[in-house]
Amino acid sequence: MMELTYYIEKNESYEPFLTYKIPENMHNDEKYARQLCEFLVSGQKEYELQSNEMKGSEEILIVKEIGPIRRFTEEPSYKGRGIFLEFRKYNETGDMPLLHVQALNNHWDVIRYLLKDVVDIPRQGQYIRDSAEIDEDRAVYVMYVGEKI
Repeated sequence: MMELTYYIEKNESYEPFLTYKIPENMHNDEKYARQLCEFLVSGQKEYELQSNEMKGSEEILIVKEIGPIRRFTEEPSYKGRGIFLEFRKYNETGDMPLLHVQALNNHWDVIRYLLKDVVDIPRQGQYIRDSAEIDEDRAVYVMYVGEKI
């Protein structure tokens, strides 16, 4: 059994936060997709990825708590509806407007987007990728994009 464990960095120590047990006969696609996200939202708090590590068969993600999440307009929950990726326009000063929601067949399809520096958003065009998060509370991947090319 493989494990993916999130640890919170606190005062120069690390506390286990979330652990996912992954049966060896299951695909690792979700595990890898999570590792490609720079941010995590869970329990109404936001965390930033500090380190991506391995120890034997355990995959370890070290995160630092940023604080309570900021909510934006148009933030539906996707729980039980499948795998979704939201594209939002990055804006340092305010709301992060929703550009598009993409339903995906599997986590490999999510990985394809997460690996890119420039993404092609359907009906919107190409944008420069800024960052990505896994929002546990809403069960969705979110990609923030900057300038349109």
